[in-house]
Amino acid sequence: MQPYPKNSLSRAWTDRRIAAYIEPLRVLIVDDNLNGAEALAAYLSLDPMECRISLSGAQAIEMATAWVPDVIVMDISMPELNGLEATHALRRDLRTGSIVIIAFTALDEAEVLRHLLHTSFDGYCQKGQSPGVLIALIDSFGRQRPIG
Repeated sequence: MQPYPKNSLSRAWTDRRIAAYIEPLRVLIVDDNLNGAEALAAYLSLDPMECRISLSGAQAIEMATAWVPDVIVMDISMPELNGLEATHALRRDLRTGSIVIIAFTALDEAEVLRHLLHTSFDGYCQKGQSPGVLIALIDSFGRQRPIG
């Protein structure tokens, strides 16, 4: 892992790699805010990424086991099954256990590191930043881009 500056907007803390070697990358966006999820999906689809949206942790588990994305962008604060609980469930399943999962949260870095660093997430990206910050983080997990 490369060093990150203090107070960075995103950070990877595992060496997990994206398994896909073809475009478009498959990304599951999990957020109970439909408008925010749709806006993020629209931006990522330009990169190109194939995005699907889940509005809850329980729905995310169902979608991930059926579709098996390359990356999951997971909101933390959701009603019922939150992002941390959903991520733990995904890690226990052989079909989804090796997927790169990024916490996507409004929590500041200190809170993220205190509560999420030693969990099942591979990294985090703070909400409210340019989607380019998230794309750079996704790329840091070894995304293969076509030449030319």
